Amino acid sequence: MLVLKRSGSTDLPLHYGHVPPWLAQRMAKLGLAITEAILVEYGKAEVIRRLSNPFWFQSLGAVMGMDWHSSGITTSVMGALKKSINPLSKELGIYICGGKGNIVAKRQVSF
Repeated sequence: MLVLKRSGSTDLPLHYGHVPPWLAQRMAKLGLAITEAILVEYGKAEVIRRLSNPFWFQSLGAVMGMDWHSSGITTSVMGALKKSINPLSKELGIYICGGKGNIVAKRQVSF
């Protein structure tokens, strides 16, 4: 039986504002390249498995240019992936759904 022991704590800041356009573009290009590489080497199931792993996802965000401790990493990374992957969804066989709450709420259907 695995017993988890609390080893410490941290205080992560809440970030306001938006990702600068130059970084958003760079994140979209890099996210697409990483996703394509995983698709070619391992397939769609592996993309989903990795994106659903919080440690891997946080690392992906850092590699794409987000601060490792940023409060907006999830929406920024998923937004970048959505922007770059969805136009190629038929070719790649995957589609990114969702996004920032206020953007999704304005649409009747996200997918």
